[in-house]
This record gives sequence, C-alpha cells and structure tokens, in this order.
Amino acid sequence: MFKYILTFFCVCCLALQVNAKNADFVTGKPDIKSMSTLTFNSEGVLFVGDSRGAAVYAIDLDDKVKNDTREAVGLKDVEGQIAAMLGTTADAILVHDMAVNPISKNIYLAISRASGRKDWDNKFTLPNDLGDASILMKISPTGEIDEVALESVKYSKAALSNPVDESKTHMWKKGLSLRVDTITDIVFSDGKLFVAGLSNEEFASTMWQLSYPFEEKSSRSTVEIFHGAHGKYETHAPIRTFLPYKLKDEMHLLAAYLCTPLVTIPVSDLKDGQHIKGKTVAEFGSGNYPLDMVVYQKKGKEYILLTNSNLPFMIIDPDDVANYEGEITEEVEGYVAGVDYAIRSGSDVEQFALFNDTYMLGLQRQASGKLNLYSYPIERF
Repeated sequence: MFKYILTFFCVCCLALQVNAKNADFVTGKPDIKSMSTLTFNSEGVLFVGDSRGAAVYAIDLDDKVKNDTREAVGLKDVEGQIAAMLGTTADAILVHDMAVNPISKNIYLAISRASGRKDWDNKFTLPNDLGDASILMKISPTGEIDEVALESVKYSKAALSNPVDESKTHMWKKGLSLRVDTITDIVFSDGKLFVAGLSNEEFASTMWQLSYPFEEKSSRSTVEIFHGAHGKYETHAPIRTFLPYKLKDEMHLLAAYLCTPLVTIPVSDLKDGQHIKGKTVAEFGSGNYPLDMVVYQKKGKEYILLTNSNLPFMIIDPDDVANYEGEITEEVEGYVAGVDYAIRSGSDVEQFALFNDTYMLGLQRQASGKLNLYSYPIERF
C-alpha cells in the first residue's frame, strides 16, 4: 500500500511542478509575427523565436504522449506535400526551422508561404530573408503531416530588450532589414532560454538569457569574437548556431558564425549589460553558413555534429575543444585552423535535428529540387 501512496504522491508533485512552470500561461492565439527559430525543452514545451516581433514564446502544445521509438522516419517531397495541404505550389513553401519534441518524437516545422527558391539570388540567402513563417506543421514518427492549430493554445511571451531596429539594413544583402536577424538561434538549457541574434547596441551581436517561466527582465550581453578568415575582431555578425556544453566542469556556449569560426564563451561571463570576448578555437572555412549543431552519443561517448550550407558534416570531439590551449587571434593562412574535426558527406542538408538514440533527421535538397526528410543512422557518424 505504501508504494502506491508514494507513487501517487510523486505524480502529484510532478503535476504541481509542471503547473507551477505554466502558471504564467494564457490561453489564446499568440501574436507571432515570424517563427524564425524553434526548440523544445525536456517537458515538451515548444519555444518559438520571433525575429520580427522581437520576442520569444513558450507554447504548450499538449503533446506529451511518450514515444520510445528507435525506428527511422522518412518522407519524400516535404514541400510538395505541405503545399498540397495549404492549396499552393511547392516553390511557394519555405521551411524556416525544424525541431523534434523529445517526448512524443513529433517533428515540427516552421513554414512560410514566400516567393520561394526562385528569389534566392545569393548563396547566403536564408528562409528568414525571404518570408515570415506563420504556419506550424507537424510530422508524426510514422510520417503523417498535419497543420498545428494555434488559435487556442496555452502560451507565455517574453519581449527581448533593445532589439535591432527595423530601419537598419544589411551591409551586403540589398534592401534586407536586419530585423530578420533579431533572433538567429535559440537553445533551452538548465532552466534558461538562450537567445542569439542582433540588438540595437553599438556592438550588435547579442546573447539574451531568459529564465523560465519567463520573468519581466531578460539578461543581455554583447559578444565580440576574432574572425580567423577575415583577420579582425567583429561585433556585428550574430551567432548562427550554438549549444551549451560543459567543458572541464564549466558550462560554455559553443558557437559557430558565418564563414565559419568556432567560438567558446563561458556562460558565467554572460552578465547583464556586459560586453564580452569569445575565444576563437577553430576556423572551418569561409563561404559557408553553419546551420545546426547537435550533440549525440556513440559507443558511450558524446560528439558534436555541425551541419553547413556549403561544407560537409563536421564531427567535433568536445574533449578536443576543452583541451585546445591556443586561440586564433590572427588571420588564418589557409582555409582551416584550430581544433581538429572529422568530415562526413552531407551536402544540401537544410535542417537537422536529433530524433532518437539511433537516428538523426535531415531535410535534404535533392538534385530534382525536391526536399526530402531522411533519417541518418548515428553509427555512420
């Protein structure tokens, strides 16, 4: 009898903890202007970064039925199938981001009806440059696609302090407002949402920290790094993809930038109102957008996988990062420098995420132009 009472007590405590975390939620339709980035926490709460609205949202999708699948999932012509559901054509569909609910294993896509790939006149063009994602789609672990209704969901919102102004334009993407880069990536870790992007500060590259449940005030730090390929310190290029990772018992942000420096930033240095310098530990090559970073386990050891727009998959051993004693502070004489990495083939992968303990997922562009969803066995990496 005692064990049943104890079990009931534990379930009630868990429910109270979840309800406490959702205490600031309201029910209705979140006023999201652009679903620029997506991520989940371990409790199945979806976080949406809204660059246009300069805010982040936590959304309870009521998607908490546990799925322990170790199987692969695949889907052909994802854009075509979504377009058919939305009454348009595949070239008018853009996928802005992809995230996997760690509980249900449902796959969520942020979608816009934009002008499509025909307007991609620059190799550095991204979906956020072309449209504002306003549609959330879900792909089940067995491959069924559904649109997610957001008219009446439980959500909370936090505004970002001092976001980059709409009137500021990109230096080399003609006519593009920098507002699309207010939020370039978001990651939830240890009770906090980390938000990378651009603020309106003199040194624009910024990392916000928001405690969850959201509080009124967020912490904001500006970030400076040395760019090995450019041979100079930079403060206006935002982090493109990052993840928190413990290096020698201290939590760091491991961040990748355009063209493609890899930087470590101690989380303890990210104090509100402070300007900090990251440590550049690698230069992986110019002419490339880093797209996603994923931590995975293989034979009991963790590795980091970096996916790219114009370079192959890169496998990074975090021990090599932790033990790297140097720092890149001068222009790199050659294409790469710093921390070693291994490569795997993986061209034209536009979105990437960890699916389960046996597979990772990629949205990959085919020679035909179609975008397919593939499962990649972790053992190949």
